[in-house]
Amino acid sequence: MELISTKICKTSDIGVNDNLFGGTLMSWMDEAGGSYAATKCCTPNMITLKIDEVLFKKPVKVKEHIKIYGKVLGVGKSSIKILVEAKRVAFKDKEEILVCSTQMLFVHIDDNGNAIPIKEEVRVNIVKSL
Repeated sequence: MELISTKICKTSDIGVNDNLFGGTLMSWMDEAGGSYAATKCCTPNMITLKIDEVLFKKPVKVKEHIKIYGKVLGVGKSSIKILVEAKRVAFKDKEEILVCSTQMLFVHIDDNGNAIPIKEEVRVNIVKSL
């Protein structure tokens, strides 16, 4: 897994139970996953098509840091599937604890929002790196 983003939980990110709001974490993961997909596919024109089951395993509190990791699971003609995990960092011992994970599917689009193929040479390189 590659580190694709780092965030800090702020007071404004907290929900009613004094934990990081799940929607905020999902937004962070979607943004990081989309940026990662765009980087891997060599284009800024990637959109989220699908987010699989999202598992919230541990709470996050104010001041805790979150590292978001990504891993390409597969690539199709116009899409890329990525595993995205968020981990809470314990500064004392550097331990990273899994907070949330999901699989996301991103699609390459044209200026009108229609799915278009990812360049063949890019797909081949992604497949080689799997």
